[in-house]
Amino acid sequence: MNISLIISAILPVIVFLSFIYRKDSEKEPKKLLAKCFLFGALSIIPVFLIELLLNSYSNSINSPLLHSLYRAFIVAALVEEGTKFFFLKKVTWRNKAFNQSYDGIVYAVFVSLGFAMVENIMYVSEHGFVVSIFRGLLSVPGHGLFGIMMGYFYALAKFSNDYKRQIYLFLSFFVPFLFHGTFNFLLMYNAHVESELMMSLIFVAFIAFDIFMWKMGIKSIKRHYARDIRKKETINY
Repeated sequence: MNISLIISAILPVIVFLSFIYRKDSEKEPKKLLAKCFLFGALSIIPVFLIELLLNSYSNSINSPLLHSLYRAFIVAALVEEGTKFFFLKKVTWRNKAFNQSYDGIVYAVFVSLGFAMVENIMYVSEHGFVVSIFRGLLSVPGHGLFGIMMGYFYALAKFSNDYKRQIYLFLSFFVPFLFHGTFNFLLMYNAHVESELMMSLIFVAFIAFDIFMWKMGIKSIKRHYARDIRKKETINY
């Protein structure tokens, strides 16, 4: 694998991480962020093994619709978001640096993009530069946005009481799972459709969904950012 392919696989990850990191008013410890990113990268190992097992069952599903749903929601979204959530909570939940709402987003995105970087390198090394452009524009930002959604509810759980905490922890996994599954399904099912009209409709639906995810992600960032500012103003007052 040449250096240009490696750069094309890693650059989108760096850009997204920089975007998230620069918005943090109180920068997180670099060792903690490195740990989040490293565990996200290492999560590719259990994900790969579990997905390998689950993929063996997909061959028995004849319906293109059910096959796409199974691979998108069970093989990909359930395993990947579940593994990311496990490592996120393991690394950051009890850390003293986790003292602001926006921190949850930062941690979750670093874990998510640690995984995305390794996955992207694997795809690009196998399929080449054209795939790196496609994944750089869609798949890597997709993982980043799933991370934002996970981190948004994860932070709400951290700073809520026991009753709401369990609900938010569940949503911290479930919401990115739904978005990840839908994202993958629209791409996977479109590959099975023969009608040009249906392909066009699914493509339009995918673009609309992607725009919706960006809006949700930006709104989530703004909400936690504003929440942290109000908290500081209350303490200073």
